[in-house]
Amino acid sequence: MFVVVWIRSLGVKIPSMKHPFFKMLGALVACGVVVCLVPACSSNQTIALRGAAQFDASHVHTRTLRKFEELVKQYYGKPITFELYLNSELGLEKDFFAYMSQGISVDYALVSPSHMSTFSKSAPLMDMPFLFRDAAHWNTVLEGDALKPVAAEVAGKADVMLIGYAGGGTRNLIVNKPVTNLAELRGLAIRVMGSPIQTRIFQALHAAPTVIAYNEIYNAVQTGVIAGAENEAAGIAQMKFYEVGPEISLTQHAITVRPVCMSGKTFRRLPEDLQAAILRAGREAGAWGRQAELSEDAAILAKLKAEGKLRTHVFTQRDELMRLAEPVKTAYAQEIGAGDVFARINAVK
Repeated sequence: MFVVVWIRSLGVKIPSMKHPFFKMLGALVACGVVVCLVPACSSNQTIALRGAAQFDASHVHTRTLRKFEELVKQYYGKPITFELYLNSELGLEKDFFAYMSQGISVDYALVSPSHMSTFSKSAPLMDMPFLFRDAAHWNTVLEGDALKPVAAEVAGKADVMLIGYAGGGTRNLIVNKPVTNLAELRGLAIRVMGSPIQTRIFQALHAAPTVIAYNEIYNAVQTGVIAGAENEAAGIAQMKFYEVGPEISLTQHAITVRPVCMSGKTFRRLPEDLQAAILRAGREAGAWGRQAELSEDAAILAKLKAEGKLRTHVFTQRDELMRLAEPVKTAYAQEIGAGDVFARINAVK
């Protein structure tokens, strides 16, 4: 009855208690389900947050999200539950990001910066090949504030918060034939992520890049639509790309950045002490994920090689790849209004 009075107080006309709404409400109450019709029912209600991952429980990205949940519980110190949907049950990373932007379905996830390009022109800078000199440079950049302008743009235009930075996989080419130099790379049909800089860089390297959904890579290589793709060791193992692309060309063209993302719409509905716990946990879980993936990356590749599932090939002209990519990187950073961010990253020692 209280619900009826409350709804009518808002000026909403309720036909009668026989209305289908109340039949459904009665069924839910009979089943012991508590229905909340306002953002916060009471201080005693347990808050539930929903996350999503493309991979299974063993993948380092999933484990990073589990670490985030663990740290939030620790720092919040009050009842809270997490529902983490694995194996692309709620879609792919690009879907997760769109859901977080809308404030529906997904509250937190790890997302590749390239999938943020619809909302933020500068975000794909973090995925730009040859952006980092080495692992030490990569980690120092992510520990500092060089990327703050990018995070601010993502928050402003997509309403998604970048609360930490995970990643750490070294990306190489996954090919159905050995590729060891520029001549063998020329014209190679290779899948890239849906970001303009990915396409431009590989065009500059004289390959033939094409954008294909992540979950379609295996079949595309298997059927000859493309000759290969590019990915880090964890992805190669998880998706079994080695079955169709067993020749790994060690171009080492990127060290991944995978922001820990939180829906801004969700975040603003939460109590201040939980907000503080989430921000702290995001930073620390990101650092944990970087260390985990960085340390595991080479080991995964070595294990697959020892098991005879793939073969690695040194790319003998990597310096030439970097030279060809440099003007494209500089021009793209200026084009997307991230020239200052690019300069700050380059200036990090």
